[in-house]
Amino acid sequence: MIEYQPAGEVSEPLSGSTPTRRNLLRGLGIGGGTAAAASLLAACTSSHNSTTASAGAGSFPTTPKWKFVFVNHVTTNSFFVPTRYGMQDAAALLGLPTPQWTGSEGGVVSEMVNAMQTAISGGAAGIAIPLTDTAAFVDPTKSALAAGIPVIAYNATAPGNYALAYVGQDLYQSGFLMGQRIAQSVTSGTILVGISQPGGNNVQPRLDGIKAALKASAPGVTVQSVNTGAAQAGELNAMEAAYQGNQTAKGLYAVDAGSTAAIAQLIAKNGITGKVHAGGFDTLTDTITGVQSGAMDFTIDQSAYLQGFLSVLYLYLYRLSGTLAAPPATDTGLTFVTKDNVSPYATAHSRFEGGTSNSLIQMPSTIALPPASTVQL
Repeated sequence: MIEYQPAGEVSEPLSGSTPTRRNLLRGLGIGGGTAAAASLLAACTSSHNSTTASAGAGSFPTTPKWKFVFVNHVTTNSFFVPTRYGMQDAAALLGLPTPQWTGSEGGVVSEMVNAMQTAISGGAAGIAIPLTDTAAFVDPTKSALAAGIPVIAYNATAPGNYALAYVGQDLYQSGFLMGQRIAQSVTSGTILVGISQPGGNNVQPRLDGIKAALKASAPGVTVQSVNTGAAQAGELNAMEAAYQGNQTAKGLYAVDAGSTAAIAQLIAKNGITGKVHAGGFDTLTDTITGVQSGAMDFTIDQSAYLQGFLSVLYLYLYRLSGTLAAPPATDTGLTFVTKDNVSPYATAHSRFEGGTSNSLIQMPSTIALPPASTVQL
C-alpha cells in the first residue's frame, strides 16, 4: 500500500529521478496531495538560485522559512487534531517550519488576544485565528495588517472584522440543515442541544440555525440548550445532568464535537439506543462509534483537516505573490455521516480525521452524487 509521511517524516526524493515539476505533480497525484511530495517540492524550489520572482510566475522562487502562527480557542480539544495535522502537512509540503499552535485551552478570549498580540510583536509571517468573538479581534487584526502580517480566519468568523478570508464551515447554514434533518425525526416535544460556548461565533450560529429550521419545519419542537462548557472533560457530565432532568426528551443533539461525543457516550451508558434520536457535529471516535451502532442518527463532518491545510497554503501564496494571490473565502463543507457512509470514517483511522494512519485511503468504486448545483450562471 502506498503511504505518505506525516510532517517531520518527509521522504527523500525517488532514487534516480530528476526533481522536475512533472515528478512533483505525479507525487501529488499518487499521495493525495500530502507531505510525501514535500521533498520533491523542496528540490524544485531549491533549484532556483534567485530569492526574487525573476524565475517567472508558476516557477516558485526560493523563499524565506516563513513561520506562521495558529491562535486557537481550545488548544487541547481533540477536534483540532486533524487541523494541526493539516497545518503540519501543508508546511512540510511547502518547505516551511511547522506553524506555532497557541491560544487558550478554555475559550478565554483575552488569552487568544494576548497570543495574537505576541505573534504580531514577534514578527509572525502570518496568523490564522478563529474569530470566536465579534469585537475582540478587530484591533489586533488591524495591527497585524498594518505591520504587513496577513491574517486568515479559520473555524469561526464574525461580521465587521478584517481577516483576509475565512476557511471553515458556513456555521449558520450547517445548523439550519441540521434542524431540517431533526424535523424529519422529531415533530413535537423537547430536544436537548449541547453547546460548549453559548454566544461564541464558532457554535452559536449553528444553534440559531437549528432553531430557525425547526420553527419553520417542526414548530411543535421545543429546543432546550445545555451549556456544556469549553472544557471537553466536563461535557459528558453536563449532558447527563440535563438528560436526567428531562428523560422525556425526544432527542439529544449538540453543536460542537465534544458535546456530540458526550451524547454518544451517554446513550451507550444508559442503554437508550433507539429510544431517543441523536445527532451532532464532527468525527471524534465516540461519535463515529455511536453512528455505527445506531445510537446516533448522524453527525456532520466539516473537514477540520482542510481548515489547517488551506490556511497555511493561502498564507504562503499571499506572501509569495506579494498580495496578488488573494486568499478566497472557502467553505470547508458539510457532510452528513450516517450508517450508510460511516465505514471509511470508522476503519481508515486517517490523519484526515484525526487518526494515526498515514496510509493511502482507497477510492470507492463509485461516488455518490452530491446535491445538484444551485449556481445561477
